[in-house]
Amino acid sequence: MAKISDPSSFGRPVGLEITPTDHGSLRELLMLARGLGRETGQFLLTDRPAELRTETKSTSTDVVTEMDQAAENRIISGIQRVRPTDGYLGEEGARQAGSSGVTWIIDPIDGTTNYLYGIPMWAVSIAAAIDGDVVVGVVDVPALGVQYFSHRGGGSWLERQAGDDPVPLTCSTQTSLSQSLVATGFGYDSRQRESQARILTGVLPRVRDLRRAGAASVDLCWVAEGLVDAYYEFGLQPWDFAAGALIAQESGARVGDLHGGPPGEATTYAAAPGIADALRSLLTQYEADSC
Repeated sequence: MAKISDPSSFGRPVGLEITPTDHGSLRELLMLARGLGRETGQFLLTDRPAELRTETKSTSTDVVTEMDQAAENRIISGIQRVRPTDGYLGEEGARQAGSSGVTWIIDPIDGTTNYLYGIPMWAVSIAAAIDGDVVVGVVDVPALGVQYFSHRGGGSWLERQAGDDPVPLTCSTQTSLSQSLVATGFGYDSRQRESQARILTGVLPRVRDLRRAGAASVDLCWVAEGLVDAYYEFGLQPWDFAAGALIAQESGARVGDLHGGPPGEATTYAAAPGIADALRSLLTQYEADSC
């Protein structure tokens, strides 16, 4: 069976019969993720130092701050207090296989560059997978005070302020790609960016317009909310898309790669059903998954 560290494990059909003595209920997992998302988001807002210490990761433009690691540690500590036998996979290097069958996929700050510059489009992204299947997703956007969440088969929801009644989300009903607002993002490798720019020149003339939030999880939630009609990106890791892709999927959006499979490192797209095939065809035409 594929492990959660393998992006191809996302989105396989599931028929879960979860009891408290197995993995815990989906509600239990969801409430834990939601609480940790809110708590960590507030920590990142209120405890942000005036001068952030930064390092680089994959390239000179791919930054990580001291708060990324602190936030990841905070989330993992919260999980371990309640569910010590669970596994986890974090962007900042946290790894544990676990023995319960539940694995948490964590991006403590999705959109670190935005966070560094004080741009509000960054998020805390937390997903839970059972035996490789993502079943819970939470994307908390602290600077905007909103939280998106979903569990498998439960639809997608938005809480605009902590304590407010959540509202259900439904993706766009757009049927014309030429009239669609499409979100995308770019990697940090200069050669990959060059390829992505080439694809952009093919996509831009064929859609209404393009947007870039700078955080994949936020882009995917915008698809769920219907703020954009579609989103695509290349080179994502599981922590980038796990929570947001589930939220988009549960809103009714089509989510996957360019070949009919689940989202993964080569390609992740989410689109209103009425334009999904047209978007896939356009991206395939430009060999988008070769970035």
